[in-house]
Amino acid sequence: MKRLIYILFFICCTAHAQHILPMDTLHLLETKELFADDYGNIYLYRNKDFSLTKYDSLGIQKGRLMLTLPFRIQSVQNPLNIPTFSENAQVLRFYDQNLNEIQTVDLRNHFGYIRAAYAEDQQFVWLLDDSTKRLIRYNFQENKTAQNIPLNIEYETVRDFLVFNSLIYIVTDKHLAVYNFKSEKLVELPFQNGKRLRRENDRIYIIADNAVWLYNEGQTVRIFSDPTAAIVDKNSTRYFVIKGNNLYLYPVKN
Repeated sequence: MKRLIYILFFICCTAHAQHILPMDTLHLLETKELFADDYGNIYLYRNKDFSLTKYDSLGIQKGRLMLTLPFRIQSVQNPLNIPTFSENAQVLRFYDQNLNEIQTVDLRNHFGYIRAAYAEDQQFVWLLDDSTKRLIRYNFQENKTAQNIPLNIEYETVRDFLVFNSLIYIVTDKHLAVYNFKSEKLVELPFQNGKRLRRENDRIYIIADNAVWLYNEGQTVRIFSDPTAAIVDKNSTRYFVIKGNNLYLYPVKN
């Protein structure tokens, strides 16, 4: 019989209110990635079985996706359309709010070797093609290449990237770099343990192992950290922290 633990939601406000939810101990301990959307839903991804499980704000399981290959979940900011990418399969997939598959885009017959993908919307995706050393904007609904940008980077070190406002943001093993569409490197900053990039309106955030950073005018500013955390994430109003057997929730201070 599976043990149950409590996920502690600790809200840093004047009342220091606390809320506790029952959760499967094993599932939480084996979580590799944590995601939170702006509706209070929580998503836990496990490498052990390539599963993505969705819980609502009360801790009730709302869906589970069992994958056969490792997929990288880009974001759950739009829970109605969750993009994922498998480097192993060279496939892009989209899932709805119930984690049912909406669409599959097979990239193998159109490109060389795609290292990473960033879905701009429900029509366009940006692809880092290691075989041609290019960043490609691909209209997957019409099967057309819309843009093709030479990019001289170490593709195998890329952990995540996004494209916004004609700029390319790339997190590698050791750096955060920003390029323009002329392939010019505008910024390169030393950065350790960067995992994912997140955009909220015109703000770019870097999610690290135990901290969240804001990129601002050529600099990175740490806006949240917990040295004891195993995983952190944020949505527009809260920071989420897994440490020990608990999940803690802290408010974003504007």
